[in-house]
Amino acid sequence: MVHPFRFTRAVLALTLGAAAMHVHADGSLSLDEALRRAEARSRQLTAQEAAASASRSMAVAAGQRPDPALKASLTNLPIDGPDRFSLARDFMTMRSVGVMQELTRDSKLKARSARFEREAEMAEAGRALVLANLQRDTAIAWLDRHYEERLLDVLVAHRDEARLQIEAADATYRGGRGSQADLFAARAAVATIDDRVAEAERRIATAATRLSRWVGDGTGALGAPPALDVVGIRAEDLETQLAHHPDIAVLLKQEDVALAEAEIAQTNKRSDMSVELMVSQRGSAYSNMVSINLAMPLQWDQKDRQDREVAARLARVEQVRAEREEATRMHLADTLAMLQAWHSNRERLRRYDDALIPLAAERTRAALAAYRGVGGMLNDVLDARRNEIDTRMDRLRLEMETARLWAQLNYLIPAGHATASPQR
Repeated sequence: MVHPFRFTRAVLALTLGAAAMHVHADGSLSLDEALRRAEARSRQLTAQEAAASASRSMAVAAGQRPDPALKASLTNLPIDGPDRFSLARDFMTMRSVGVMQELTRDSKLKARSARFEREAEMAEAGRALVLANLQRDTAIAWLDRHYEERLLDVLVAHRDEARLQIEAADATYRGGRGSQADLFAARAAVATIDDRVAEAERRIATAATRLSRWVGDGTGALGAPPALDVVGIRAEDLETQLAHHPDIAVLLKQEDVALAEAEIAQTNKRSDMSVELMVSQRGSAYSNMVSINLAMPLQWDQKDRQDREVAARLARVEQVRAEREEATRMHLADTLAMLQAWHSNRERLRRYDDALIPLAAERTRAALAAYRGVGGMLNDVLDARRNEIDTRMDRLRLEMETARLWAQLNYLIPAGHATASPQR
């Protein structure tokens, strides 16, 4: 039987190969393709798969009875007198060989096996958590690079306009209608923008490095961003949706493991019996013998040993349950806060588009028209242009922050991987 994880990764590899040809053809890396690459090259996912496989193998081993023990002994060998060190002359001397088997109860074997099954399920839940974090971090890295490049585009466009302003100031100065101070101010404005461009290029390089950590080198240009105006989380369904959060699922599985360990402790309150069959050989003048031995541990202090172990395991269950409930409350509050911030940022973006950016652009145009008409000052033009640049940059930074919130909300649960939560 093909392991489901291996089958999934094989299909993923074929899909990735086809997608890679598409990316090579158009020279861009889409967000979906970045997510596929990150999943294909992740070693954390491989580690979780190995952990699940190891636990399932241990579940099979733990469900088997202990191996029988082979025993050999030499009993009642004389060490003095005429029969000293003789193996055959004394009737009590016996050479014995036997086999002993511990008869472990079926309920105990099932409990031990169930514990490792729960560990395997916890590893699978951990894989979903790793995948959700992987998708979120990859999406944030992709979006960061995308918006850093857009910030650079804004600066470059305004730098080109500012360079034209230098030419205009120079022509005005040479025509005797402007001052040399205006020319220097225009050049200083371009130098300031050049410095901001250099800083933006450094941030793009940093963002590209962070993206390469997830998808590998050679990312090239980025494709068009996905639609960022919808998230899969709604405030009214938040509690229900968070029941499928991978972090909560891991805690649920930890609780199942703790319950399984408590069940093992409970079964340990009943001792297992061992049976031994032994054949003893004596001298040729005497009869050979067969012995059957039974052994059972005496739990003479059960209240301070077995009972306390059960109590400790049950306390561990309560600990994990309390941690899960606290984590659920934390995730609920954090997610609701992110959702509120996302809605608020979208309202602010509309305000930028409807009022702040148009007004900043109109101010620049008005100052430029006044300057060209010899009724305005160049400093007014430069101030208006700086204000417009800052407004557009602030708008893009706000959009970047909103996109980050979108990624955090959209990948709370790994995309394309349903995560079921156990009934409680």
